[in-house]
Amino acid sequence: MGKQIRAKLRKVLGVGLLTLFLLMPNSSAEQKEEKTFKQALPGWRYAFPRDHRVHREFKTEWWYYTGHLQDSKGNGYGYLVTFFRVGLVPGNPSPNTSQWRIRDVYLAHLAVSDIKNKRFLYSERASRGNLGLAGAEEKRYRVWVENWQVSEEGQGHRLMAGDRDLGLSLSLIPARAPIIHGINGVSQKGEEMGQASHYYSLTRLLTKGKLRIKGKEITVSGLSWMDHEFGSNQLSEQQIGWDWFSLQLDNGLDLMIYQLRRSDGSIDANSSGSLVLSDSQRLHLSQSEISIQVLNYWKSPRSGATYPSSWSINLPQQELKLELSPLMADQELITSKSTRVTYWEGAVRVKGNYKGRNVEGQGYVELTGYDKRFRPKI
Repeated sequence: MGKQIRAKLRKVLGVGLLTLFLLMPNSSAEQKEEKTFKQALPGWRYAFPRDHRVHREFKTEWWYYTGHLQDSKGNGYGYLVTFFRVGLVPGNPSPNTSQWRIRDVYLAHLAVSDIKNKRFLYSERASRGNLGLAGAEEKRYRVWVENWQVSEEGQGHRLMAGDRDLGLSLSLIPARAPIIHGINGVSQKGEEMGQASHYYSLTRLLTKGKLRIKGKEITVSGLSWMDHEFGSNQLSEQQIGWDWFSLQLDNGLDLMIYQLRRSDGSIDANSSGSLVLSDSQRLHLSQSEISIQVLNYWKSPRSGATYPSSWSINLPQQELKLELSPLMADQELITSKSTRVTYWEGAVRVKGNYKGRNVEGQGYVELTGYDKRFRPKI
């Protein structure tokens, strides 16, 4: 399909027409193929590279990349790129399915933290999973929204997003095997069966490539983290948002924690984490083993939301205590053109102590539900 035709289709397939497609009845062939979305249940057996790819039997799926990069002068940059898939029809289409039928909606976010210049820049995309506008391949790892995409490249991944004003092109090579989170193949998020996701991470990706900031191209290298989650029914009605932490320490330890916040101000017992040791052994962390204390706050001048802005994380049983501080205060995204979620996600520095020895590191923190209850209408 030519570029001019694609551009016209993007203009024609607006929000109103998307709503029309979602409400119109399916053909008899499509009605026969439709089933309910699969729940994330215990017993999932991961296989790679298969599980990097799309899982259309589940309603919600995302591929998440964050990282810390440096240029030749030692200037630091944080970045995030996320691809979201929201399923409308479960499973793969039958041969008789119309190419106009929308089975998935795809969304993407890009953000770059320019630490030296204290600039936080971001962009977003949204498109329909038909007519080549957006999609995900089944036989190889490739997800795209318009000209943004992530794909397999040799033993690693290739990440491209943005435009002339803000963008990146990165090559990422795993330095550690995938880390499976949770217990028995599921990362539980609520009390009920199925309130969970299948969730794994590539916690250390050797990264090199280029950033574009205000049209200027910058050669960079560094270390990234990739998350992939898929499920169909994660949060309960009492959960209003979450705090998520991904940390890479200079002694080879990696740490992931998600803390689910409830409407009464308490932390949900289904919050958990993973500590990855230097030999790649993973230790599951229950909510009772994790202590997080907020040390400071920051109020956004744009959304008016007040976010935690520095933290103390204590894992007493593992003799690990860390302090986290943002590299920049303002790393807030207001995604009115895609997921319609306002959230803070940014690069942080880490220092602390592990079994009597000082450690340092870097990481990313994501904070949702601070402007309003997290209930995206997508």
